[in-house]
Amino acid sequence: MRGEKNIREQYAKLFEVLNHLHINTLHDKDRLASELFMNQGITFTVYSDNAGIERIFPYDIIPRIITAAEWQHIEEGIKQRLRALNLFLKDIYNDQQIIKDKIIPAGLITSCPHYLREVHGIQVPHDIYVHISGIDLIRGADGRFYILEDNLRTPSGVSYMLKNREITKRIFPDIFYENKVRLVNNYPFLLHEVLSSLSPKAISNPTVALLTPGVYNSAYYEHTFLARQMGIPLVEGRDLVVDNHKVYMKTTDGLEQVHVIYRRIDDDFLDPLIFRPDSALGVPGIMSAYRKGNIALANAVGNGVADDKAVYAYVPAMIKYYLNEEQILPNVPTYQMMDEDARNYVFNNIGSMVIKRTNQSGGYGMIMGNAIADEEWQKARKAIEAEPRNFIAQPILRLSTVPCFIDGKFQPRHVDLRPYALCGENGIKIVPGGLTRVALKEGSLIVNSSQGGGSKDTWVIDN
Repeated sequence: MRGEKNIREQYAKLFEVLNHLHINTLHDKDRLASELFMNQGITFTVYSDNAGIERIFPYDIIPRIITAAEWQHIEEGIKQRLRALNLFLKDIYNDQQIIKDKIIPAGLITSCPHYLREVHGIQVPHDIYVHISGIDLIRGADGRFYILEDNLRTPSGVSYMLKNREITKRIFPDIFYENKVRLVNNYPFLLHEVLSSLSPKAISNPTVALLTPGVYNSAYYEHTFLARQMGIPLVEGRDLVVDNHKVYMKTTDGLEQVHVIYRRIDDDFLDPLIFRPDSALGVPGIMSAYRKGNIALANAVGNGVADDKAVYAYVPAMIKYYLNEEQILPNVPTYQMMDEDARNYVFNNIGSMVIKRTNQSGGYGMIMGNAIADEEWQKARKAIEAEPRNFIAQPILRLSTVPCFIDGKFQPRHVDLRPYALCGENGIKIVPGGLTRVALKEGSLIVNSSQGGGSKDTWVIDN
């Protein structure tokens, strides 16, 4: 982008410096970043890859820059959304007033695989169900930010946000400090603070643990990173035992009671006595301790009903219903495939639509209508008609682009943004920035790392 005149104002200072660097210097910085990721073992796993190998997380050296005014708007919108979603989860697992008032159809909730009757009536600390979230946003062609997805179960990627920042400071130290970039490195401290505040007993120093499915999970690097950063034990299900409705961790000194668990395993695998009996990842009896209030779990069990993509369409109505406010950050227009008129409209305009499975993530199960072959589309159409509840459709939006350093040149690539929010008894805290995910393939709109995407550091700077 040397010589490029259409540089957004917030990038001016950065590109003034970059344009004076020799191309070999930029190549050296790019190689250094890759080496740092390799040496620190910053990896992820692609489950669809038959080789099953871990891959180094692709990283672009040019940071994305967001102004303070833009960030304030994003922050206010996410906080509003999370307040409404927490109220929705409390309601849906207790009085269900939103269903009685016909704001949301009962069938939409009961048909959601993440709605768990087993947790109905369980009281959670401070009435908070979503403690850790990663809300995906995009900027449309109109310049506005839109909410793309709510990731409320076990959102991943925060370790990449923190490592991206660390590496940016290594390769561009002067540029970083000259731009007065807001800091994100206090996230582990804030997370530990939120987790500790959930302790079901008034204990000054509760025992907090991070529960991982183990080394074969795609986000295992992140589990080890966060546990280390917070100074808490990393445990697997086999390391825990339930006795008299309390959870204990096996240690060399005997059993030690655990008060709070940051779980990175899905509901289905949490307790083989209640959910999947074949699960070797969970802890038999943990749900009895949870119901008795002897263990706090973050995120709360059953909160996946609030990030079902079919329920997503009703979040603006939730904001109005619970908060009596208009949404600050709008949804992407969404078509419920259960609705025959909406389904016919999508089928007749498939070339401009993306169809998503309501309970998949990571870019899996997506149908890009402008790229699918006729034979594949006919198969997909039959699947949608057979189980319309499992699909939603949205118009294909042109995600905004930001400059990237690819193949020795500055090139535009499409991006989204995942800020990370923490909800505790003292309110909602969001570190300024988040994970910018990049569609590294030219023209691609799919930013997921599992689908060939990468990431870059995200700077929030004062105007």
